[in-house]
Amino acid sequence: MSVAERVIVPLDVSSERAAIDLIEQLPQVTFWKVGLELFVSSGSAILTALKARQKRVFLDLKFHDIPNTVAGACGAAARHGVDLITLHATNGKEALQAAQKAAEAGAAAVGHPTPKLLAITLLTSLTARSLAFELKIPLELPEYVLHMALLAQENGLAGAVCSPQEVEQLRQTCGDDFLLVCPGVRPTWADTNDQRRTVTPAAALKAGANYLVIGRPITAADDPAAAFERICEELATVV
Repeated sequence: MSVAERVIVPLDVSSERAAIDLIEQLPQVTFWKVGLELFVSSGSAILTALKARQKRVFLDLKFHDIPNTVAGACGAAARHGVDLITLHATNGKEALQAAQKAAEAGAAAVGHPTPKLLAITLLTSLTARSLAFELKIPLELPEYVLHMALLAQENGLAGAVCSPQEVEQLRQTCGDDFLLVCPGVRPTWADTNDQRRTVTPAAALKAGANYLVIGRPITAADDPAAAFERICEELATVV
């Protein structure tokens, strides 16, 4: 896998037209993330548009509901040929297992490969203080994230989404085959914005991340293509 293929760029825009404009502006990007804002705005049409251009798709809708509903959503998403799907580990064991089975069945029904399901461990906007005082969870942040990742792994999911600050611990504990996707990645020359637990792209790869989600440092740059190439050049020195 090339360095460029390990960088997932979010389509954090409000319309299908804006998304297509960004895709055409960055033809060298092979892996795109579709999140809540764009999906609510455009529906599955953006997934069709990406697949028509032979792009890989990270459908990041973070499903969180009762087991039957989560399973139905994952099965429906799998029929669109997406590559990665997120759901919260806090859905619990029954929902995680049901989601995996539904994704396999949905993909098989239309002849697509089974997408990889990724558990959300803890949103990167949350801190140890948020965990303790807002959510009232009596675990240290690294311990909580590890518990969520192991819950996902034990129930058949392919991987997890985690902060790059936790990726080294998860890689050591969960093994080489567990997929780790890291948002909250910011080059030294970019603003951190609303992410709280950030690490540079090179450090995240060194720690064991499989994929890096890098948005505004690329999409909000004066020259997005140049910013993407700069990140890839930096990553090439550590791969």
